[in-house]
Amino acid sequence: MKRISVRRSSVHGRGVFALRPLCAGELILEYAGTVMSWKRAISRHRRFGVQGHTFLFGLSDGRVIDGSLGGNSARWLNHACVANCEAIEDDGRVYIHAVSDIEPGEELFISYGLTTEGRASASVRAQYACRCGHRRCRGTMLART
Repeated sequence: MKRISVRRSSVHGRGVFALRPLCAGELILEYAGTVMSWKRAISRHRRFGVQGHTFLFGLSDGRVIDGSLGGNSARWLNHACVANCEAIEDDGRVYIHAVSDIEPGEELFISYGLTTEGRASASVRAQYACRCGHRRCRGTMLART
């Protein structure tokens, strides 16, 4: 039985939704795509004019998974300040696990924890504004500093 589906999200664009109950700790899916350097990924996205969604997931070794090339449903996971899923990196692969029980119809969220070089200006912070709507929303998809 399928566990998730991708459909329109009230938070942003598309989102990933549970089709059946998911239990805290459950492995839901792997974040798939082509592994490459950040330099290549940014160059590729500039060349193809990718806007709105980048589908880039940074790895601890300095490389990135580009979900727009060979990716799967995980690329549609939206950010939430209080997420019900987490991304766990293991040997260059990223797995999405539930951190709480998730009911059918609920959207799955991870905390992006994005970073920028140097101090983020007001315009940069505006680019990374959070739309999760949670009562404890921090207002940004940027990592806590």
